[in-house]
Amino acid sequence: MDYVILGAGPAGVIAAETLRKADPAGSVTVVGDEPEPPYSRMAIPYLLIEDIGEDGTYLRHGEGHYADLGIEVRRDRATAVSPAERTVALAGGASLSYDRLLIATGSRAAVPPIPGMDLPGVETCWTLEDARKIAARMHPGARVVLMGAGFIGCIVLQALAARRLEVTVVEMAERMLPRMMDETGGEMIARWCEGQGVAVRTGAEVTGIEAAGDGLRLSLASGEALEVELVICATGVRPNIGFLDASGVALDAGVLVDHHLATNVDGVYAAGDVAQGPDFSTGGQAIHAIQPTAAEHGRIAALNMAGQRTHYRGSLAMNVLNTLGLVSSSFGLWMGADGGQRAVAVDAAGFKYLRLEFQDDVLVGALALGLTRHVGVIRGLIQTRIRLGPWKERLIADPHGIMAAYLECAPGGAARG
Repeated sequence: MDYVILGAGPAGVIAAETLRKADPAGSVTVVGDEPEPPYSRMAIPYLLIEDIGEDGTYLRHGEGHYADLGIEVRRDRATAVSPAERTVALAGGASLSYDRLLIATGSRAAVPPIPGMDLPGVETCWTLEDARKIAARMHPGARVVLMGAGFIGCIVLQALAARRLEVTVVEMAERMLPRMMDETGGEMIARWCEGQGVAVRTGAEVTGIEAAGDGLRLSLASGEALEVELVICATGVRPNIGFLDASGVALDAGVLVDHHLATNVDGVYAAGDVAQGPDFSTGGQAIHAIQPTAAEHGRIAALNMAGQRTHYRGSLAMNVLNTLGLVSSSFGLWMGADGGQRAVAVDAAGFKYLRLEFQDDVLVGALALGLTRHVGVIRGLIQTRIRLGPWKERLIADPHGIMAAYLECAPGGAARG
């Protein structure tokens, strides 16, 4: 059996290792288009902080790791897939034949169509090459604009602050972390950042960037201009699916897959940031571009590719983030379910916030800010769909009783009313 994996990120690497265990005799080839060994993009901020070197970002250590497992890692890029011939065309001119194909090509940084985005000193923060360019301009006191205050932007912010740069965050939405925090949480995070010396502009739009002496000048829709040495664009990512346009593989925002991570085309699977798969909370299909989902996708897709029928329950929207020392988390339907109920506890001065969302007597979503002790319990209650019974009303009265609710309602607990 010939297995070909397009993409050398966490989903692709874990799939390759799982295939090797599931089918010791099969041929496993991983195709990645970056010159470095397979690495984790989530480790790049730690590289920028200088907590690790470049080799610290690598997913696996040991010079012969992949060769020792009989996994071939090729430096190339897929340009087309032909399911009728079961072949993949590569940019280098070669063609690979497959019996089973995994599309794990991940995402690329999304760059808004703003004049000046191609100027030197305007960088994305998605690859190791991006990190090298940013690091070259990260001298203490350098003025930096961070475009985007989403999950990726706030991870990058941690590195910029640690290197003592003068940072201004510019976010088009009306709050920071608009896709994982509500207005209350977003306002708290912005206020916390400002208290740490970071300037925050929400509801702000960059209209242009131009060279200005040795630096750059950003123009905002408000008329304000910012003079900086570095601009980092963290305005989101887009799945790498363009090479599949003529393949017959069903596409939407990403590659559509079922509960076995299989596409509509026989022998073709998808995993990771590129896969639009089952959503645990809604029952629909969604892209959850987080590393735990990519890892689980890779494992389950590989088992199915090797003939070990394995059902995937669906991914949970889940983010845990440390923003300059303030930890925030969101899970599931944190924005609420139709007809559901909500419990809220706010300590604005103490930067603590807890929001629980219920559907009937089941916890289906949550936000937590400045509270880390019970994050695992919240996730467990959502993923196991434990019925809370009378505990739901107790939690609506006092959300901080979540641990006690878990201990009584979880399997093996007292289950007392």
